[in-house]
Amino acid sequence: MTEEKINLSSSELASLWTSYMQNTMSVQFLSYLRETVEDKMISQLVQTACQISEDHIAKLKSIFQQEKIPIPKGFTAEDVNIHAPKVYTDIFMLTYIHHMAKAGMLSYSGFLSLSARKDIRKLFNKTLFATADLFEQSSEIQINKGVFVRSPVIPYPKEIDMVDDKSYFKGLNPFADKRALNAVEISHLHLNFFNNVVGLKLATSFAQMSPRKEVQKICIQGKDISEKHVELFAVTLINNGLQAPIDGDVSITNSTAEVFSDKLILFQLGMLTAAGSGNYATGAAASQRHDLIINYERLAMEVGQYAKDIGNLMVELGYLEQPPGTLDKETLAKNKEKH
Repeated sequence: MTEEKINLSSSELASLWTSYMQNTMSVQFLSYLRETVEDKMISQLVQTACQISEDHIAKLKSIFQQEKIPIPKGFTAEDVNIHAPKVYTDIFMLTYIHHMAKAGMLSYSGFLSLSARKDIRKLFNKTLFATADLFEQSSEIQINKGVFVRSPVIPYPKEIDMVDDKSYFKGLNPFADKRALNAVEISHLHLNFFNNVVGLKLATSFAQMSPRKEVQKICIQGKDISEKHVELFAVTLINNGLQAPIDGDVSITNSTAEVFSDKLILFQLGMLTAAGSGNYATGAAASQRHDLIINYERLAMEVGQYAKDIGNLMVELGYLEQPPGTLDKETLAKNKEKH
């Protein structure tokens, strides 16, 4: 038996399914950006991003067909109006692609690490490298246009230092002095600040374009959560004598035209929320000051509840596509007894 004839493992099936859902969403989002972008350099970047997703989808479809697995519904041209007026500035498009390329590298490296079959590993490895190259291109364009947001610069250490007092971990007492942030903690605060800025702008744009009151409400809820988290991360940096990041022209227009389906809007919000939860968990694990850890855990709980609200609304509206799963053996047996 050749390796390609071995059935997919549950991890591989989950990775393929998730990747299909995310990339079919991305193609529809990027197809709209492609129609409204004006800057030539950014236009080429949008086209490259769209091509990566389209090529990946084609390979995923081929695997589903080869394995005789139903192709997920995902997202189609019905989920976007590419002729709608421009909603996002070109710089936001650039920022969005840069942001999603970072998230994509994390996703594809995770999918790759979960895969055993050679053809599946080859697929995710190829797309990982293509996404890393997209990140490089977006970084260069941001630097070229003067909109790359760098994390704060701190003095180089003069010598190796060891932690010699347990007070290094403290930070919960509001009346006691806190030690200065270390470079690892600063990097995660900066990352989460800017991730929330992107989420805030997206949620605002989605609230503008959705015709449904309940979808508008949950978009505004997401915007409010992101604003609060942005402020917390900014204050934490400023209180340590560091400059909070400046988001530049990460903007949206005043257009209220319907661009994306509510299904796509809610899926994208859910995807960003899941990524945010992961970033907060990583930030908490990497931080050594107790107040930072508590903040990340508190924010993660709020984001988790928001993710639940999104999921519940998707179920109510009939938008939540179910991933592949196992059969409930007990229910199967009971159904057999009835017959």
